[in-house]
Parts: sequence; C-alpha cells; structure tokens
Amino acid sequence: MLRGNCLLLFLCFLFVQSSSAPLHTLPLAQPHNRPGHDWPRSLAAMSTVGRNGGSGGFQRVKRGWVWNQFFVLEEYMGSDPQYVGKLHTDLDKGDSVVKYTLSGEGAGTIFTIDQTTGDIHALRSLDREEKPYYTLRAQAVDIETNRPLEPESEFVIKVQDINDNEPKFLEGPYTASVPEMSPVGTYVTKVTATDADDPTYGNSARVVYSILHGQPYFSVDPKTGVIRTALPNMDREVKELYQVLIQAKDMGGQLGGLAGTTTINITLSDVNDNPPRFSKSIFHLRVPESSAVGSAVGRIKAHDLDIGKNAEVEYNIIPGDERGTFDITTNEHNQEGIIILRRPLDYETRKAYTFKVEASNAHLDPRFHSFGPYKDTATVKINILDVDEPPVFSKPSYTMDIHEDTQLGTTIGAVTAQDLDAGSSPVRYSIDWKSDLDSFFDIDPVRGTISISELLDRESIAQHNISVVATKVNNPVLTSKVSVTVHVLDVNEFPPELAVPYETFVCESAKVGQVIQIISAKDQDLPMKGQKFSFRSQQEGLKSKNFTIKDFGNNTAGIVTLRSGFRRRTQEIYHLPVVIEDGGLPVKNSTSTMTIRVCACDSDGALLTCNAEAIFLPVGLSTGALIAILLCIVILLVIVVLYVGVRRQKKKETLMTSKEDIRDNVIHYDDEGGGEEDTHAFDMGTLRNPKAIKENLFRRDVKPEAGAVPRPAVASQDSADIQNFINQRLQEHDGDTSAPPYDSLATYAYEGEGSVAESLSSIESLNGETEDDYDYLNEWGPRFKTLAGIFGEPSESQTDITSTTSTTTTTENKH
Repeated sequence: MLRGNCLLLFLCFLFVQSSSAPLHTLPLAQPHNRPGHDWPRSLAAMSTVGRNGGSGGFQRVKRGWVWNQFFVLEEYMGSDPQYVGKLHTDLDKGDSVVKYTLSGEGAGTIFTIDQTTGDIHALRSLDREEKPYYTLRAQAVDIETNRPLEPESEFVIKVQDINDNEPKFLEGPYTASVPEMSPVGTYVTKVTATDADDPTYGNSARVVYSILHGQPYFSVDPKTGVIRTALPNMDREVKELYQVLIQAKDMGGQLGGLAGTTTINITLSDVNDNPPRFSKSIFHLRVPESSAVGSAVGRIKAHDLDIGKNAEVEYNIIPGDERGTFDITTNEHNQEGIIILRRPLDYETRKAYTFKVEASNAHLDPRFHSFGPYKDTATVKINILDVDEPPVFSKPSYTMDIHEDTQLGTTIGAVTAQDLDAGSSPVRYSIDWKSDLDSFFDIDPVRGTISISELLDRESIAQHNISVVATKVNNPVLTSKVSVTVHVLDVNEFPPELAVPYETFVCESAKVGQVIQIISAKDQDLPMKGQKFSFRSQQEGLKSKNFTIKDFGNNTAGIVTLRSGFRRRTQEIYHLPVVIEDGGLPVKNSTSTMTIRVCACDSDGALLTCNAEAIFLPVGLSTGALIAILLCIVILLVIVVLYVGVRRQKKKETLMTSKEDIRDNVIHYDDEGGGEEDTHAFDMGTLRNPKAIKENLFRRDVKPEAGAVPRPAVASQDSADIQNFINQRLQEHDGDTSAPPYDSLATYAYEGEGSVAESLSSIESLNGETEDDYDYLNEWGPRFKTLAGIFGEPSESQTDITSTTSTTTTTENKH
C-alpha cells in the first residue's frame, strides 16, 4: 500500500507541474488501518474558488478535493471516538480560512467532522446488522462568510463486518418422523441456520452443520443440513422417540467460530412388521343356556405390537364342531374378538362346544412377508350352564284397540306367559309402573286380563305403551317383560273446517257454470277408514244469483258461477257461506264464509290485477305485435308446405325412373310358400337326386307351351372335375343368342354326387318365346296375389328382352 501511495503522489506532482495554476494534492481518504484493502477504484473531483490577493478574482483550478468511500469497524469498544478519515481541499492553505461541514445520515449524532482539519470520527459503536452503510455530504465554505467555496459532494461510510453473530435456527425445535425398519440413508428432515453477518466478507456467515447428540442412529450433511438415518432396521417396538442435537457453526467450522444448536425430536412411525399373537392356546368360556341370540358370550384377544391400522386384527372361526352356533367379530376400539351367539342354547340338548379361532392382520406390508405368516390360531371351549329360566310370553308384543270414553272397568285384552322349566311354576302378572300415564290400566294378576281404570281421550293421548311383567311364583327373581300397545280409537267430537284460508277471485270475463275455486276440508277427529266430507251452500234453499257450491264427492268441492258479467266498478267483493259436514257419528258440521274478489284476467284466465284503479289500464299486446306474430306463423306454414311438396315430388320421380329400367326393378313380397309339404307345385322326388331329372319335363304348376323347349342340363360324369363343368356352362351362355344385350348374372351351380340327402333342386330355367298364361295363379289364394299380378302383366318387349332366371341350389349334407 505504501508503494501505491507514493506512485499516486508522484503522478499528482507531475500533473500539478503541468498545470497553469498551482495545484495542491489531497491525501486520499482510506479505510482506517485496514490491512490488505484495495485502493479506491473511483475518485470524485470538485472545482474550487481560489483567492488572488484581496481582489476577489477567480482562478481556474484543474482538480479540487478527492476521496472514496470510508470504512468504520463495527462494535468498536474504544474509549475515544473512532477515527474514520480526513477531508481536505486545495484551497486549504493552513491559514484557517476554510471550514468543513458535514450533513446526511448520522451527521452530528453518529459522525462528526473537525471544521478546521476535516477529520471525521464516529461518536459511538456501530452495528452492521442494524445498518450496513451511511450516505453523507461534505462541503468546504468560507469560515467568515459561510460562502461555499466548492459544490457539495456525497460519499459513503461503510460499516466493516466482524464475526459478532452466531448462527440461529429460526424454526427450531424441529419435529420429524421416519418409518421404522428404514434402510441407511433414508431422508428424515432438513434444518437450516441463518447467520446475520456479512456473507460476502470472510467466513463470518459460512455455516457448517454437525451432530452433537443422536449418533449412531442419525447423521447430518455438513453443508445442506439434511438429516438421514445412519443405522438399519431401527425397531419402533424397541425405541420409538429419538432426540437429536444439531450444531451450526460459522467460520466454516474453524476454531473460534460462533455456534448455535437446535433439537430435533424424531419419531419412528409404525409399519406392520409384527403378526398378532394369542396369549394362550386354549380359551375356556362358560355360557348360560338362557343367553339371548345375538348377545356377546365371550371375548378373546390376540396382541399385536404394532399400532394404528397395522394392529387391526380380523378374527374368523375355522369351520368345525360349532355348526354355526357361534360367530366372532372384532371390537374396533381394543381389537378384541367378541364371540356372538347365533342360535339358542339348550343345556339338555348339548352341554359343550369346541372350535378354533384364527387371528390375522387386516393390512399386510409386502416388504415383510418373509418374516413369517401374519396369523395365529387358538382353541375355544365353551361349557353350557343350566339355569332356571323366566316365564315366556306367547307373543313378543301385544296390540289392543279401545274407543275413547269407554266405560271404566272394561276389559280390552289379555296377555299369556308360561314357565317352560320342568317344575312349571305358576305365573303372576303385573304392570311395570314407569310413569303416571300407566295408571289408565289395571291387570288381573292371575288371568292377565287388562282393563280400563281411567277415561281415555284420543285427542290428549292417541296411543298408550305399557309393559307387563310376568313373575314365577316359585322364584320371584325370575321375571320377563312384554310390551303392550293400546290404540285409542276416535269418536266424532270435532266439526270439520276448511283446510286452508282460501283467497278466491272471479274474473270479470267469467262464464256461467265456471269453477273458480276448489276447496277441501280437515277434521281433528281420526276415523278408522278415512275422513268423508260433504259441502253445500247455506243459500241452497234460497234463490242464489251469483255463486253456488258443487260437491265432487271426493272430499272436495268447487265454487261455481251462476252468472256472468262481474264488474269491479259495480261490486268488488262477494261473500259465500259454505256448510261442511263430516261422516262421523254423530254428524258434525260447520259454516265458513268465503270472500270472493272480482279481478281482471287475461284471455287464459290468469290473474292480472284486483285493484279498482287498474280498470282503465291497457291490457294485452299491441296491434303491431299481433300482426308481426301472425306474419311469422304464416311464413312458417308456407315453408313447411313447400318442403313437403318437394319431398313428395322427389319420391315420385325416383319411383318412375326405377320402373323404366327393369334391371333395377326389385319387387319384394312377404308371401310364404308351403315348404316341403307343398307337393302339388313341384316334384319333390326331383329335389333328392339330380340324375332323376327327366329331360323335357315341365313344372306341373306352369302351363306348357309348344315353342318352349327346355335347355338340356349338362351333367358332369366326373363329379371331381368341376372346372370342366363350369367351362361348358360358360361356353353355352356365351353362345346363347337369346341372352339380353346387357350384363346379366348367370349362376353355375353344380352339386356333386354322393350326397346322402341327394339333390334338393328341381327348378329349371325355361326358355320360351311364346307368351305364357298365368291366370291360374289368381285361383291359388291371397298368398299368390302379388305373384299373379307380376306375371299377369303383358310384356311390352318380348322380342328384345329375355328374362334369365338363375337358380342357386344349396346342398345340405346330413351326417
């Protein structure tokens, strides 16, 4: 650094010598005794105002004062203010005419400047983590007039970092978990420590992680802080919780670095690596024969060292000597096997049962199948105990009906119970008094008959539920209960009334006989077979002019108008009394008055308004809107008619075209022939053997013609030489001068010899030039009507067109 200072001073001296005015060098501000620091990279220059005698003339100065950023050590503990640097200007000749001023961040409170010498000091200790640098401004002024001698310049004082902060774990202590039996290197968690020191300067913020407590089970990456398992097959059942102490040390872990620690609580999560095991191989149970079906008669348990779903156990009874008498289920809370009785027990029939129970895990882990079968078995022996059973009622429950207001002491029914034991003890009956409501009834202790002790009211209580107790005389401890339900039947007490308060209106456009409202009724009474109401008008005997009531006979009625021409301006509200009667005994009735308002409605009868002031308001659509709607409808109808006409024209043209070309004219009819039973149309013997076809043999259902000579069929003597047969037929058709002048289909069907079923075909193609008479087809019935119509039409071009019929014969071989 000394060599650099000398070189800079020498360059400044050369520059001053070459200048037209004298130039004073400025000692550059630099870090306070900071060894090894680079020389400042940038220099700031200011123009200064010189003095020439006392005349106040100006002299150009090439360079004023120069400095770079200053550095101050943080956490300075000295007794004197810390020296920061020195400011100097060329105009300062040492005659105390220049004054230095300082402003900006911390000026006067943290930093101070000597006005005469320009020395800057820090008044107190600084913390880089609180503020890393300060920006200040300096200026040289005349000490007498305070007139600026130079423009104000800005510089920075940086706080130099020292290692005064230890690494800290902001998120600690940590909690993590890892499955038990994990291999070495399994990821557990990651910890991160932060250091508030300057990471760009030295190793103050370089953190290295190490593990202080928790070895040899876990390890930590010194750079990333990732914690992994260090031992294989750590068993949760042996040790579940591990506490690991991690240290983070700065200075790269070197001696003298600051350190921080955190704790990580690592829990081994459970996996299914343990099978269930019974504590003993045989379980002995004692079950009374009076145990109810569906009740739990015993409990067994297989212990699993795992927890959670890995410890869930399923129990099953291995089929054996139990014969379906018992079943077993799992208690989800404590994983016990609960043995359930499925059939009644009888000590006199069977005194003991023995069966085996298997316990297995519900959730298996395939990684540990090699550890062995995850199941265990145990034997259960159940001894049946003989007990003295209580009386048994003849029914599981009883139901009785009684009308309300029935006379006291009336018997409504009886219950029956008996002792099934060998002693056959007498039984006594009583009512289980659970509340004051049961005081409505009494029971005969010997016969079990139930009678009324207080008047019953269905509207207060419609149903009574009582419990009857049967007790053995020989052993009063043995009792049984049965539920008795008493329904109180209704007696007609209340008159009917309208179901809801109706808001009825009549349109001004209503017609005579129009139903304007449907009404119904309700009744607090409850008849056995439903309610029956009738409706009538109170003015039925009088001559009513406006409305009447029409009973529909289904518990509803309608309000019917007797006239038309209702007007709100004449009368807005009408009152109609309605008489409602029920069908009970005695008959009850009531009269309700309905209010009917006159309202304005649209053409469909929908309500528009009932207010009198709305009478003169316009109703409905405007004339223009109606005309537009009608035009749209007419246009749609025209489009539909045109579309239908075009479709029909297309169909007609297609049909005519198809009739002109007989090659494309396909006629289909669904007449069914007589099959093999029809022996009059064809010779069935010919179908069985193609060699039996006689030459010049005509069909019996076709009228023979003199000029029609059948073409002899060429049969191949060698049934294997099919190719020669086809070639002969091909040459025959090629040389046929009567064939049509366009392409036609010719079938070369040939049936070989040796078929057990023989030939099925006797149809031959006839080639005739004379016109045939097929009128006899009309006499065959309606099935041949379509065929008679086809052959009955005269042929218009017999000389030019010859119809060729090709028959394909199918041979069925029976094996």
